Amino acid sequence: MKILLATSSAHKITELRRIIDASGVDISVIGLADIDPYPEPREDGETFEDNALIKAREGFAQSGMPTLGDDSGIEVDVLNRMPGVRSARWAGLGAGDGENLALLIRQIDDVEPAARTARFVCAMALVWAEGEQVVRGVVEGTLASSPRGSSGFGYDPIFVPVGETRTTAEMSAEEKDALSHRGRALRAMIPYLKALKD
Repeated sequence: MKILLATSSAHKITELRRIIDASGVDISVIGLADIDPYPEPREDGETFEDNALIKAREGFAQSGMPTLGDDSGIEVDVLNRMPGVRSARWAGLGAGDGENLALLIRQIDDVEPAARTARFVCAMALVWAEGEQVVRGVVEGTLASSPRGSSGFGYDPIFVPVGETRTTAEMSAEEKDALSHRGRALRAMIPYLKALKD
């Protein structure tokens, strides 16, 4: 069986494929790059769940294949849980990971380390012919004052999960998958993916 991952992010596709493979589910995964042309929908939802469903519904409509869509980001408590759904464009439309990260570091520069609490959130939606399902994965942590590590992407270089001293960018791919918000959401979705094969 094939499913579509409704993302053009090579980082996300690699991560999601790795977690699905580790789950033992016999599913072939393709990304948006395998569908041409694909008009990416506007992500204008107010929640992670809204945006995940927008992506998954559009992917299913375009491909007819069971489609996974995810929306994820970081919530920083001293910033009133922002960037939130604006995480990927925090420094403006077209901004890259480095610009978004640099802006967030500047915004928390004068905040005491203990008060830099934050969480990574991932909402994941599955849309198929017979229905829809949405799950959520969350990992709590704090933010380092400067980037550390060369693995991962996005805000990984400053995010330190609870119980860890390393940022998620200092972890191996397997270590990150075991505790990441995306890993938790996808593992919660695995029973629904298995059910598609029955």
